[in-house]
This record gives sequence, C-alpha cells and structure tokens, in this order.
Amino acid sequence: MSISQRQYVHSQDFDRVGQFLVETYRDGIHHENWLQPRWEYMHYHPWIDESALDRIGLWESDGRLAAVAHYELRLGEAYFQIRPGFAYLKPEMLEYAETHFFAEKDGQRKIAVWVNDFDAEFEVEVKSRGYSLVVTAKDCWSIFEIPDPFPTIKVPAGFRLQSLADENDLRKLDRLLHRGFNHPGEPPPDGIAGRKRMQSAPNYRKDLNVVTVAPDGRHASYCGMWQIHAHRLAYVEPVCTDPDFRRKRLGTAVVMEAIKRCAAEGARTAMVGSEQPLYLSMGFKKLFGIKQWAKTLA
Repeated sequence: MSISQRQYVHSQDFDRVGQFLVETYRDGIHHENWLQPRWEYMHYHPWIDESALDRIGLWESDGRLAAVAHYELRLGEAYFQIRPGFAYLKPEMLEYAETHFFAEKDGQRKIAVWVNDFDAEFEVEVKSRGYSLVVTAKDCWSIFEIPDPFPTIKVPAGFRLQSLADENDLRKLDRLLHRGFNHPGEPPPDGIAGRKRMQSAPNYRKDLNVVTVAPDGRHASYCGMWQIHAHRLAYVEPVCTDPDFRRKRLGTAVVMEAIKRCAAEGARTAMVGSEQPLYLSMGFKKLFGIKQWAKTLA
C-alpha cells in the first residue's frame, strides 16, 4: 500500500475532503473525525485565513484520501482527520502540523493540536514530543436522539419562530450574532458581507436556519442548522441569544425548531460541538471530549 502526501488545492479538494468526512463517519463514541458541515462552515466563516489554505496536508492511498491535517480559522492550531486503518500516519501528521501550522507570538513559534480523549496512543505521542495539556481549552461532541413524536415547542407570548427562508434580514441577523456572542457595541459595517459569505456555502439552507422574533421585531435568538442526509443526522452550528432576551428559553426553542425541521426530512439524531448546559438541558448527551495540547517550537 503506497502513501503519497501533498498540499491541499481548494478548487479540487474541498468537495473531496467533504466526501471523505461523510465516508469515515462512524456511529457512536469513536466516530473520531469532524462532521462534513464543520468543514464547510470553516471554509465559509468570515474570519477564516484563506491565505493559508494551501498549507493543509493530504495523505492519499491508491487514489483516495487516507488522512487530512488542517487548521480551522487561523494558524496556530491543528486538527487531524483519519480514515480507519491509517492511524499509523498520526506521528507524520503531527510533524507536518508543526512545520506548516505554527503561529508566531512574542518572537516564538507556537502550535496547539487537538486530540480525542479516547485516543490514548496519540496522547502518548504528543506528550513524547513535548506538548502540555491546555486545561482551559476544551472541545467535545454531544448527541441528541430525536424523539418521535416530537415535543411541542413553546415560546413566550409575543415571540414567534421563523426561518431565514421566511425573511432573510441580514442586518437583524448580523446584529444578533454580534451581540449574541458578546461582542461589545454595535456590529461593524462589514458584518453583512460575512453573513452573505456564510449563506453562500453549498449546503447552507435558509429554511433550516431559525430565529425567534421579538414583539418589537428584533431577532432574539438564532440556530444555524446543517443536514447530513447520508447519516440521517442534523448538525447544530452556531447558536446564540441576544443579551436582552436571555433566560426566556429562546435558545432551546430555536434549536428544537431547527431539529424538528431536519427530523421531518428523516434525521434521527442531532449533534453539536458543545456540552453547554443549554444543550444538556434539552436532552443532548456528551459523547466524548477533545483536548488541546500545546508547545513552543524550537
């Protein structure tokens, strides 16, 4: 079995990597890789450093992808996606990440890598290369088994649920996302371009993206939703609530409405990269954690 390694070419590899992530999905606690929508969300996020995309590394075996090493939005971190049977590539991928994904800070080169908490062998490898656990950085996957029949979704009097297919007011949406993720003041003027960019993603569907509308017409909470029909799976990303409207269970309402729409098309489970109380309170259960390990390079 011959292995070749090369760097990513966005125009020819974006869809290939997405299909690779669909093919390598495994039900249960050890599915290991990203879901395809996270790969898509990364590329269409307004904050991504596109200038570094060609640093992404691909490993191929007999014409098909065996592994991918990449950053997410900016250099300084690395993620590893691996086809079952090719775990032996991880040390090589780790070395590749140190060479291609480092960030310079205070005159030093630094790198952080993400390791699934059930991957004890890879954890030993990163420790042997001088990495230290970053206790303040955490990631995870949580899963929700969609009930049938679906429960009634409640919103406070005067509020209503609607999708972006009903009304796609980018200014209202941008303001909600700006405030909902606790950025100070009003959103900058270029935020509208970022919203348009995200909505141009190939699998972005306005009818699955849900907002609650307040009595005064403002957007109060938002749930982004992606559908993976091949696995009957819904993927939640992102979710936020305007600080003016928190503690009204509006976050729960938009997430449940978006999941309900996916369930109507056959989804049986939903996943989210979080273990926040919001998700646990509505029935999500943590599958596994992902730890960050970091080091300063020589």
